[in-house]
Amino acid sequence: NAPIEGTIKFKLDEGVIYIDGTGTENLVSQEDKDADTTISTTTESLVKMRNGDLKPMMAVMTGKVKIKGDMGLAMKLQSLL
Repeated sequence: NAPIEGTIKFKLDEGVIYIDGTGTENLVSQEDKDADTTISTTTESLVKMRNGDLKPMMAVMTGKVKIKGDMGLAMKLQSLL
């Protein structure tokens, strides 16, 4: 996948996933650093979105996912999930 051209942090009930896509590839770590976009959700909801059992927009509208920061960057995630 092409780099997402920014940084995204997932704040989950089990910890943090940090994606740094500012370089030539997306680097994933568990560092709790500031990000362009922060997405707060549960691990269960993240798995459901990844499996296609929960649509990302529906998750946001029902409050299962909260997004702070660059919404355009958050939209790029749909292609990664």
